[in-house]
Amino acid sequence: MPTTLSVHPLPFDPSFEQIPDDEAQTSRELLEAMRQIIETTYADYGHAVRSVHAKSHGLLRGELRVLDGLPPELAQGAFATPGVLPVALRFSTNPGDILDDKVSTPRGLAIKIVGVEGERLPGSEGQLTQDFVMQNAPAFVAATPKEFLKTLKLLAKTTDKAPGLKKALSAVLRGTEKAVEALGGESPTLKSLGGHPQTHLLGETYYSVVPFLYGRHFAKLSVVPVSPELTALTDAPVDLDDKPDGLRESMNAFFAGNKAIWEVRVQLATDIDRMPIEDASVRWPEEESPYVTVAHLEVGPQPAWNAERARQVDDGMAFSPWHGLAAHRPLGGIMRVRKPSYEMSSEFRASHNGCPLHEPRTQGDLPQ
Repeated sequence: MPTTLSVHPLPFDPSFEQIPDDEAQTSRELLEAMRQIIETTYADYGHAVRSVHAKSHGLLRGELRVLDGLPPELAQGAFATPGVLPVALRFSTNPGDILDDKVSTPRGLAIKIVGVEGERLPGSEGQLTQDFVMQNAPAFVAATPKEFLKTLKLLAKTTDKAPGLKKALSAVLRGTEKAVEALGGESPTLKSLGGHPQTHLLGETYYSVVPFLYGRHFAKLSVVPVSPELTALTDAPVDLDDKPDGLRESMNAFFAGNKAIWEVRVQLATDIDRMPIEDASVRWPEEESPYVTVAHLEVGPQPAWNAERARQVDDGMAFSPWHGLAAHRPLGGIMRVRKPSYEMSSEFRASHNGCPLHEPRTQGDLPQ
């Protein structure tokens, strides 16, 4: 059945992006903070890891099934043509250091779609991939690049410091967040500092958090669990007692015998005031523009995490919203200032690990 669109999306206008005069300086300081994190962890581990989302919990291969009958506004970019495309998925948590899973922070999902053709973003010429980098929150923790920079500088100062204290603090923050939620609220700040509930990664809904071009319009993306085996894990607790890598264990246990299906949904912007580009902390109202399904994401039984997959994906691949099509250019200050940091992190890992990064071109380049 063809998908119908119930809204009138707003065409993107370049004036919607407002670039402050000092944004280049903010971007440089952000890169310096990211480099401080990655250099600190490299000195500790003797192996370069990502400056954020360093610890992976699931490294998977699957298929993206783009729906037939999408209206023109939704049949754009990576979703322009019905069919099946191979994908790589990387589940992670926020910090730039490798911590015990009892330090509970927001969850991340990075998706790399393979075999996507079309006009490319600068720096990704010749590639055939489209990356989406997401978190399990509908909006970003910081409104502006400067606010984000403050958070990163704090993280840089605490990287590899007092892991035992971080576990204790996380327990306190989880209790505080639970009390806030009992009153009907939610604190992205508490969650980002270690107060995220100790729940299963596979039950979460993931969001692009910040907008990107969607053809001549602009949008956000979400990945929503829909198969019963996944929805049963929404808000489900994970046993992490004496299990520093309990999240990996839970992923391996699930995919030892289960298939997973998510819906990939798009929220088209309809009002620049209520759905801003430059304030990344605003949750776009779904009552004005609901998320609409454009594809299904399917992952079958497989090893979800092991050392060989970590070598292939953690060391051999980079995930960046700037690996992709011009039709999906990232928008807003948060994404503009992060671009050099993505590039720095990838180059640092490639040079220090002696493992050149590569962009997959076929299904055979994904984890086997």
